[in-house]
Amino acid sequence: MLVDSTTGHSMLSFMDGFFGYNHIMMAPKDMEKTSFITEWGTYCYKVMSFVLKNVGATYQRATTTLFHDMMHRDVEVYIDDMIVKSRDRAYHLAALERFFERIKQFKLRLNSKKCTFGVTSRKLLEYMVSERGLKVDPDKIRAILDMFVPRTEKELKGFLGRL
Repeated sequence: MLVDSTTGHSMLSFMDGFFGYNHIMMAPKDMEKTSFITEWGTYCYKVMSFVLKNVGATYQRATTTLFHDMMHRDVEVYIDDMIVKSRDRAYHLAALERFFERIKQFKLRLNSKKCTFGVTSRKLLEYMVSERGLKVDPDKIRAILDMFVPRTEKELKGFLGRL
C-alpha cells in the first residue's frame, strides 16, 4: 500500500529518522522490565531501546500519530523512513515546510546522509517508484539479465538444477 500510494507523484523527498527510537520515553511501569546489572549498579532504560522486541511497531505507531493529518496525502511513513510526495514543485515545497515544522515541533532528528529531496524517482522497499508507476529494482534482476543461455544438454541440465 505504501509503495502504491507513492507512485504517480512527480516530486518525492525521502527522509530517514536518526535514532528515532531513542525519542520515545518508556512508560515508568515498563522501565523496570528493561533493567540490567553492571558492576556499578542496576540500571534500566528511560527511552525505547533498539533491542526491544516491539520497538518497530511502537515507533510506527508514534510516527503515524505524529503525522496523522498528513498521512496518505502529503506524507507516507514506514517505521523510520518518511516520504513527502506531491504532484508539483510549489506544493512539494509547502508540504516539506509543514513536514519540517512537525519534525521541529517534536524535536525529531533526521539522518542527513540518507535524505534525498525533490527527486522524480527512487528505490522504495525494493521497487523503483516514480510518477509513471512501479518498476522492478534493476539490481534485483541483474543476475537474471546477465545469465548465460545454455547451449548444450549438459548446460541446460545444470541450469534447470539451479532453479
